[in-house]
Amino acid sequence: MMKWDSSNYSRSRLSRRSLLQSTAATLLTAPFISTSALAQDKLAGSGEVVVFSYGGTFTEGVRKHVYEPFTKATGIKVIDVVGDFAESQVKAMNQAGRIDWDIAYIDNYQQLHDAGMFVPIDYSLWEQESLEGTPMQARLNDAVAIFGVAMLLAYDHRAFPKGGPQNWADFWDVKNFPGPRGLFAPNAPRNIVFALLADGVANKDIWPLTDDKIDRGLAKLSEIKPHITKWWTAGGEAPQLLTNREYAISSVYDGRVLSAIRQGAPIKLAWDGAALGYVNAAILKGGPNTQNAQKLIAFLNRAPIAAGWTQGTGYPGPNANQVKYLPPEMLPLINISPENAPKCVMTDSAWLEAKRPDGKTNSEYIQERWLAWRAR
Repeated sequence: MMKWDSSNYSRSRLSRRSLLQSTAATLLTAPFISTSALAQDKLAGSGEVVVFSYGGTFTEGVRKHVYEPFTKATGIKVIDVVGDFAESQVKAMNQAGRIDWDIAYIDNYQQLHDAGMFVPIDYSLWEQESLEGTPMQARLNDAVAIFGVAMLLAYDHRAFPKGGPQNWADFWDVKNFPGPRGLFAPNAPRNIVFALLADGVANKDIWPLTDDKIDRGLAKLSEIKPHITKWWTAGGEAPQLLTNREYAISSVYDGRVLSAIRQGAPIKLAWDGAALGYVNAAILKGGPNTQNAQKLIAFLNRAPIAAGWTQGTGYPGPNANQVKYLPPEMLPLINISPENAPKCVMTDSAWLEAKRPDGKTNSEYIQERWLAWRAR
């Protein structure tokens, strides 16, 4: 399942809106994706569609590269409503029996799916290029992966003039790659994933994080713990500490480091073993403009529009065909590129949301283990 590992991400109290807005701020000047070829076709209509968004420069980028071209091509107006997380508001609308939105961006998909809150996606409206470029696991019956966020290894290239670390085994290799390290404090699963990769587990064998793998990952993390000079907690912190030479190597969020690199930060990336997850877009059952919502979902997954989304926000959706519409210099910095995508480890959020025999989710159990380990 391609979804963001949001259960632990949200515990960090790191504002999603802040994370996304600050990245988009440096990308708004990217070339506008022309939609002259996107004539008014089967997506044409009238009225409006109400869409959740994160506000600020993120929404500005989406408006410019997606919503305005959609309105021009179809005649349907997009109204965006701003929030940090959609799930609580979607639940509240369902409890009140009044659904005011048409589309929400959903992190914890399974619970709302099980409650029957979403409408099946009409893939008959999609272009063939969209269907061919978007993998099946990103096209669920009632949700579509809308954008991905990866956590990956980054380093200050000034610290390694002869070549820097290329994978998580190198992160653990303090002899050949000396210097202060950083890891993200709140995110237990991804740190365990990195430890398992450093310990020789193949990408395809990482998930699920069974108890023996958790034990193995925490034991490996104990080896590197003395070299973690600061556990970072905010998305912009790791790139800044790398730039300031307070880190030599660190995990980073891809969108935030992309922003820093485009502003001249002396940072290089190693995509091998990047932990990737997707946020889903879902059409809410009972929303006021369901058919228009279907048309917007189909439109934004067209390859040139998907490229516009990436240029406007810094966070790609899963349609791989978008790369031919992106500036070549951007490709090494994004998780959708042909070079980077095969190196990523997809987060199994469905497993993280699943409940254990004691009633706790796997995510809650891992978080408890993580906090106990951090306290030692």
